[in-house]
Amino acid sequence: MKKKRIIIFDDDANRRDSLSMLLDMCADMECAGTFENASNACQQVELTLPDLVLMDMDMPQVNGITGTRDIKAAYPSLPIIIQTVLESDLNIFEALKAGANGYLLKATSPEKLLEQLREALQGGAPMTGSVAIKVLQFFREEPTTTNYHLTEREKKILKLLVDGHSYKMIAAKSGISYFTVCNHIKSIYDKLHVNSATEAVSLAIQQRLVRTS
Repeated sequence: MKKKRIIIFDDDANRRDSLSMLLDMCADMECAGTFENASNACQQVELTLPDLVLMDMDMPQVNGITGTRDIKAAYPSLPIIIQTVLESDLNIFEALKAGANGYLLKATSPEKLLEQLREALQGGAPMTGSVAIKVLQFFREEPTTTNYHLTEREKKILKLLVDGHSYKMIAAKSGISYFTVCNHIKSIYDKLHVNSATEAVSLAIQQRLVRTS
């Protein structure tokens, strides 16, 4: 099995080394490069050809939000996961607006981090629980302005997606196959006019398409 290539942007040398070693111990993932800031993010992506980017929020010269925005402009389908020590509302939503596919706290355990990276590689949008709660609270008062004609099944699947469940977990909870979940989510994307789970979750919360309490 070909390993998934992951590159790391982080200004903490010890953390870069630790994350690199953690990835290289995996049977399905490997570290393809580490960088102390995002000043040449696009060039580094071009040279390393990663399957996923793990991006620190706070770095000197060029921070994670700017780096994410630059990479997404050139490589829109490349998943980027933001990591930070902070739960700042502003940082969370600036990262999502920049195109981040997930937002994790650095306090996340190594085992959980690897699980969430695998989820992102499968098209998921992992978020630390406390971050997901902030996202829900931030958009709770926004009114619904559009009828997207979602079926009841699609609404239930979208709710599970908002709650942070992976495709496999949605399949198990819904009593349907993984393939059927993918088909439903593709239909949801088409109806919401979005291209990723992150965009679908953000729109669902903002437009109150699912119950969040």
